[in-house]
Amino acid sequence: MATNESVSIFSSASLAVEYVDSLLPENPLQEPFKNAWNYMLNNYTKFQIATWGSLIVHEALYFSFCLPGFLFQFIPYMKKYKIQKDKPETWENQWKCFKVLLFNHFCIQLPLICGTYYFTEYFNIPYDWERMPRWYFLLARCFGCAVIEDTWHYFMHRLLHHKRIYKYIHKVHHEFQAPFGMEAEYAHPLETLILGTGFFIGIVLLCDHVILLWAWVTIRLLETIDVHSGYDIPLNPLNLIPFYAGSRHHDFHHMNFIGNYASTFTWWDRIFGTDSQYHAYYEKRKKFEKKTE
Repeated sequence: MATNESVSIFSSASLAVEYVDSLLPENPLQEPFKNAWNYMLNNYTKFQIATWGSLIVHEALYFSFCLPGFLFQFIPYMKKYKIQKDKPETWENQWKCFKVLLFNHFCIQLPLICGTYYFTEYFNIPYDWERMPRWYFLLARCFGCAVIEDTWHYFMHRLLHHKRIYKYIHKVHHEFQAPFGMEAEYAHPLETLILGTGFFIGIVLLCDHVILLWAWVTIRLLETIDVHSGYDIPLNPLNLIPFYAGSRHHDFHHMNFIGNYASTFTWWDRIFGTDSQYHAYYEKRKKFEKKTE
């Protein structure tokens, strides 16, 4: 009975979204995107698309999303939004981070990306334009992937902070106490594999088209670079997402090496009370700022 009610609710919600979508003006980018997608399918093999296409998407998005935060350090106006103002970025740290990123991306992540083609073949994941899901179904599946990844990340990240193993693996990621965007994937190779598993669980469970791989990697990179940016920017559209953790939440974790273990949302930290020190810190800070006004 409960199952039938749930199905009915989801069906009604789907119909409502489809109705709203029908009222929206036609997307002017849809036709160029369709042409580009079909051109890709006609000129490249599935292996090339799934492997080299995924690598290009990841690298292009990663460093594009890092670029604004990188430029902020040269803009005096943006310094007031930096969370840890007493710890500016240095060329030495950024160069060291970049070299480790290249190793992780091409020696750890690329072999995993090579498995994408075999995954899509084994599960018969389509590539064609005709079976590409509508934007709202794609967004819903990305949200599902985010919830799954956030859950995995919370418990595995908390485990990596255990005193018996912290210094062997996760300490590498905490080398920079004041995070910056490019540091998002600066990690020990084992951590890349352990925490990266959460990214793929959602794909295995929810993927119904190869576009989901690229849509999900886009959202995941945007989120992780944002929370590592070191800047709390007003009117950040990501902060409109309910329960979104954000840069201040994760920056506190880097500053204090404890609490705020979730990657995207705040609910697991609230449920287990691992955000209590974070809230206490900012309550004291607010009171101090009021007194000094």
